Amino acid sequence: MSYVCQICGKGNVMGRSHTHKRGVAGKRWKKRTTKTPRLFKVNLQRVTVLVNGEEKKMRLCAKCIKRVKKYKSIGEFNDIALA
Repeated sequence: MSYVCQICGKGNVMGRSHTHKRGVAGKRWKKRTTKTPRLFKVNLQRVTVLVNGEEKKMRLCAKCIKRVKKYKSIGEFNDIALA
């Protein structure tokens, strides 16, 4: 099973990170470091949800969990609740 949300399909995203190293206290500008690739991971949680009266274990992102708590319906799931 891949690392994606089972409702919205949100997954990992590649990006780049670098530090600026300005050296303000040393009163001189240092060279910036190189930009290195990094992985931004989605905040997935394994939760048990009630879908049309039956329990299912799903991997949901935190945003989808908030939506399920608030609206009790999300995407193609019309009757869904946290167990």
